[in-house]
Amino acid sequence: MTGHPPGPLWTGRANNPLQWLLAAAGAACVALGIELAVDNAWTSGFVPLLMAVTGCLAAGLLMVYGTVAFVYVAVTIDTQALVVRCGHIGFPRRRIELADVASAEFLPRITPQHWGGWGCRWRPEKGTAVIVRRGEGFELTLVDGKLFTVTVDDAENAVRVIRAHLRSLAG
Repeated sequence: MTGHPPGPLWTGRANNPLQWLLAAAGAACVALGIELAVDNAWTSGFVPLLMAVTGCLAAGLLMVYGTVAFVYVAVTIDTQALVVRCGHIGFPRRRIELADVASAEFLPRITPQHWGGWGCRWRPEKGTAVIVRRGEGFELTLVDGKLFTVTVDDAENAVRVIRAHLRSLAG
């Protein structure tokens, strides 16, 4: 594609600061697991205590990972692809070639309840999604018929950029 300078055509982001509450709960679970392992007299038996410690640590680490991964989403659109990166470590990550996009629709009201919660989601009738908060986003219909939805601020402009790129491919 000539005529476009290198770099992104559009970038957007969506945050969910409430995810930090999940991190605090996760840290508390990890602390409880450590407390149980260190300060327990182990009088109730090894197996029950091991199960309690393991459960607390696993639940806590999963909650902390959920925060690190889904406290925000960043979307970048360039002349070749749309890239979605989640959280502070950029994983999970999804790259969709713009040549694989059939259409894009602005969605003014996406809710986690429609998808079964926050995070990376899949529903047979809706496709896949990255949902980090309630609010605006967009939905891509891919040329193979699959759907991809993401919550992101300024989604209406993202849809305009994608549609303009699709028109340039068709014309």
